[in-house]
Amino acid sequence: MTPTLEQRLAPRTRPSGLALMRQRWSKLLFLHWRVDPSILNVRLPAGLHLDLHDGEAWLGIVPFFMERIRPVGLPPVPGLSWFLELNVRTYVHDDNGVPGVWFFSLDCNQALAVEFARSRFHLPYKHAKMNTSTEDGTINYQCRRKDHQESADYSYSREGPAAPAEPGTLEFFLAERYLLYSARPDGTLFTGRVHHTPYQLAPAKCEQWSTAPAAWDGLELPATPADSALFVDHVDVSVFPLRKFA
Repeated sequence: MTPTLEQRLAPRTRPSGLALMRQRWSKLLFLHWRVDPSILNVRLPAGLHLDLHDGEAWLGIVPFFMERIRPVGLPPVPGLSWFLELNVRTYVHDDNGVPGVWFFSLDCNQALAVEFARSRFHLPYKHAKMNTSTEDGTINYQCRRKDHQESADYSYSREGPAAPAEPGTLEFFLAERYLLYSARPDGTLFTGRVHHTPYQLAPAKCEQWSTAPAAWDGLELPATPADSALFVDHVDVSVFPLRKFA
């Protein structure tokens, strides 16, 4: 069942119950390429299906800054609550048309965060060495996954005004995602929810980019610039407990 517009809008409503964590995501670069659906379909667990936009599948590489990470009710901790993350992702839905994100990998330079996310959220986090610098408004971002020699390097900045994505557009399809799916090694599926205000999206100027993180996951992307490049300055996020997939 293909998600309806109503189903795509529904996850933006704050979930019931108490949030588990609070965090800020900053300086997000959303790079997306059109890909052959057959490449991704074989990598999805039973019960999930590719979510398509106008019949096309999309693979994303998203580097960003994780800031002020802490459990609800506690303050952020210097040295633990600020780190870097880069994810490789596609978009899926279940048999009932509930849309979400499927992660192929999440590189991170905070070892405790990697182990916590693996055990509590069943997400494929990877240990990585990551560095950033900013020069004249341009963010230079470098990621090298453990046991890989190649570095993935990005230089990007915002280009143009920011605004929320209009429902039904490609930008809305790629960015407005508030639900993730994850799986244990035995195939048991879970869902997780986050809540935040809609992204303020702007065009991104990307002077340097890499598809290496996708290659590290065994996914081939064309050696061409991304078909979509978007930038978000920051958003404050509430993270809710993982639930077993019904």
